[in-house]
Amino acid sequence: MTKRRFARRLTCAALMAAIVVPTARAQQTGAVARPARLINAGDVLSGELEAMRVRDGKTGKRIATYQITSEPRRLPPPSGLCNLETGPETFELVTTSPAQATQLQSLVGKEVSIKVGEVSCAQAAGEMSDAIVSKWSVVNGH
Repeated sequence: MTKRRFARRLTCAALMAAIVVPTARAQQTGAVARPARLINAGDVLSGELEAMRVRDGKTGKRIATYQITSEPRRLPPPSGLCNLETGPETFELVTTSPAQATQLQSLVGKEVSIKVGEVSCAQAAGEMSDAIVSKWSVVNGH
């Protein structure tokens, strides 16, 4: 009984090694392939919208925070790459009104397109995204 289990485990380990090693090598060589595109005001940012629950540092109330995960993008100078190698991949959307929050709530988990108004690097300790989009609008065509 022990010998069978050992053979199964050895076979499984060999298969995993055969799959993982070439994939890891491909990722290492492809990481430096292309530089990130520049994003300016008026450009469209597409990606999956995620909702996160964050507590406000002053009042302790829960605040709905929304984030888009997209391809790496460079920000206009002086922000540039936000001290990252390829530029930010996660963009936090700042909601300024309850109407914006309800609009985003209906789109959580879906692929969305956002027209960027203002974007900057995250600098405060509580910000969970790489970059902050302070002015934005949802593009209806997506």
